[in-house]
Amino acid sequence: MEKNPFDWNHPDVYQYENKIKLKIPCYDMLYDMTDRLLTVKLPKQADVLIVGAGGGQELVTFGRKHPEWRLTGVDKSVQMLDVARKRLELSGIEADVVEGEVNNLNRERLFNAGTCMLVLHFLKDLNEKREFLRQIADRLEEGGPFFMASMNGDADSESFRWQMLAWKQHVLANGISEEEWEAAVNAIGESSHPIPSADVEELLREVGFTQITRYFSAYAIDGWCAVKGGGKRSGILS
Repeated sequence: MEKNPFDWNHPDVYQYENKIKLKIPCYDMLYDMTDRLLTVKLPKQADVLIVGAGGGQELVTFGRKHPEWRLTGVDKSVQMLDVARKRLELSGIEADVVEGEVNNLNRERLFNAGTCMLVLHFLKDLNEKREFLRQIADRLEEGGPFFMASMNGDADSESFRWQMLAWKQHVLANGISEEEWEAAVNAIGESSHPIPSADVEELLREVGFTQITRYFSAYAIDGWCAVKGGGKRSGILS
């Protein structure tokens, strides 16, 4: 039986850190750009929520550069959180790591900023995606920045197929097997559920985000920054 490439409780998740950089073009740049945009938007001391923190990329990227920030990572995969904890330990970074969903977090605690990288496309339908984003928005302070990346597009469109064929060349050139690539493609509609970028932006608006800007794009992966509500924060972009 073909293994689900997006089973975050499978032992293979311990290879995630090494393989994800081979699969997504400019993966490190995505996180570096996110960090730089956050840096100009936040004060020196900030409380940052990281949703889907398993793997630890945001925790390590932000923690190395901003030891004054308080980082809280949440993820429902025990195995992926193990990866994050090990990376934190090796890096000497302190962070709060929480097993569970966003809605398990205390609603009374509002974060200065939030991120959610490469998660939204795993939620099945628009209602589930909308509620997920609403739960995040509810835990950010007014004017707080939010950064999100996901796989997007109309899976039945010719333009999406074009992107995927080019993306396939990229991953095969990086040593990912064709079998692994085909497993990921076959998972679209089963365990991954991309939607057009315009629909993602509409969902962000519906749950209360403004100033929505796409700042990253690599084949079918897009990244956005937005602001909770219409409030203002200190910083050169405010």
